[in-house]
Amino acid sequence: MMKIGLVYVKGAVPGFENFGNLPTHLVKGNGLIEGKNAHRVLDGIIIPGGSIVESESLTPELNHQIKVMAGQGKFVLGICSGFQVLSKKTDVGRKSPFPIEKEGMGLLDVSFSPMISNDQVEARITAESFLTRGLVGETINGFHCHTYGHITENGSEEVIHLLYSKIKRVNYADDAREVLAGVRNPEGNVVGTMVHGCLDNNPHLVENILKFIEADDKDRLQIYNDNQILVKKIKGHLGIETGIVVDNEPWQKNNIAGGSDNIPPTIMVGSTGSDSGKTFLVTGMAGAFRRRGLKVGVLKVGPDIRDIVPALYLTKEKMESHSSIRIGHLGWMDLENVLKSLKSFNYDLVIIEGVMSVFTGLLNEKVPYSGAEIAWAANIPLLLVSGCSKGGIETAAADLASHAYILRKMGLEVPGVIFNRVYDSEIFQKASQIFKNDSDLKIIGEVPKVKLSKRGGTPEVEIKLEEFSLMALKTVENNLDLDKILDLAKKPQFMGFLPLEEIEKTFNYKYNFNSK
Repeated sequence: MMKIGLVYVKGAVPGFENFGNLPTHLVKGNGLIEGKNAHRVLDGIIIPGGSIVESESLTPELNHQIKVMAGQGKFVLGICSGFQVLSKKTDVGRKSPFPIEKEGMGLLDVSFSPMISNDQVEARITAESFLTRGLVGETINGFHCHTYGHITENGSEEVIHLLYSKIKRVNYADDAREVLAGVRNPEGNVVGTMVHGCLDNNPHLVENILKFIEADDKDRLQIYNDNQILVKKIKGHLGIETGIVVDNEPWQKNNIAGGSDNIPPTIMVGSTGSDSGKTFLVTGMAGAFRRRGLKVGVLKVGPDIRDIVPALYLTKEKMESHSSIRIGHLGWMDLENVLKSLKSFNYDLVIIEGVMSVFTGLLNEKVPYSGAEIAWAANIPLLLVSGCSKGGIETAAADLASHAYILRKMGLEVPGVIFNRVYDSEIFQKASQIFKNDSDLKIIGEVPKVKLSKRGGTPEVEIKLEEFSLMALKTVENNLDLDKILDLAKKPQFMGFLPLEEIEKTFNYKYNFNSK
């Protein structure tokens, strides 16, 4: 029986993609498969993306097994963080004045440094390997989702360029270019690529792997069947090695989902500004609802899909084309088609994470260019968040009240507000009195300030997915009323976008906080 391993350690995102339905066995930190060394059992191994490098979760035992497999001529495929694991080192100090380098296995003689890319891409194949045999000169499709994507050769002649991706943006700026996105070792059996979805979107790559391991028709059927069992096992737990089992009893009995041909109930988590804690709260909500047995879709307004990776780490849902809602020229799929796409995924609930402030980009001539416009165009309720760290609880209250006022003038529904990183409950109680006469407000949430033990607060820095995600889950479950949040969600309907002149009129209203 043929066996293909999938590395399953903290920081990996094994649900991010299907890997061509190839993996049949999980390979954990002990490097064992059914009590035997992985290199004696497996025909090949896939190392997924995530934050494996930052989490430092690749143990010496597993490291050794992968190296032995490479030496045996078996295939080793690393994707994104899995690629970084195979490299010499990765500088994860994006916001540090000096490099913060994490050592890799050195099977591929390249190094990584910060470069953000979140594009859907076409990648040009430039060399043969177990993955690309007979495909030189052709292109494959996939997507980038990384913070540390700049690849540098270390001067060795043992690295062969394999893939070049066409990207549109680099580090938040429009900067179209073609970048190195994949390499192989001299033997061609060890490959690293930054292209997520390369196996799912390009069946000929999967076919090459099956041919490389000499799988016949019977082997292929067995691999597929074993993969289906594996996927069910993966999705039966939140995160990795958390011990949290998902309640998979059908949620539809509670009439939350309206059937496979309907758009699921949706809510947007927007904010009064950047660094409000949207990603943290969306991660916690997604994990908490998934723990209850809901199938949760998590989307992002705009292109920075890195923000929803922690939520997908918990829920084990895939990154889909509808995961990024386009605003202007930024992002993957326009809102109308996002809603059409959602019909076929049978989600019980969709949570949309906004971008920056809900108003950021609102007066840009490109329509839509803000979270508010996306929410308005589909009649999506807004759960509005403000962080208390920078201006204090009082400023957060004023920001929430003023944002809610203008949003409602635009015709948006704002049924809830959340004070995030509250450092004093007594001050919160006083500040929240600004909303005491607001009969439309269903939730006034209070989330305390939490501290992560090490670096890793946001995707902008050295994030440790397991710590960030589990802390978010715990914080949300302990401090927010999930039943009330679920009640706020509504099935969206595309209505078209508000013309810029109407938006400008809204901003000409005089503030009157005593009126709705």
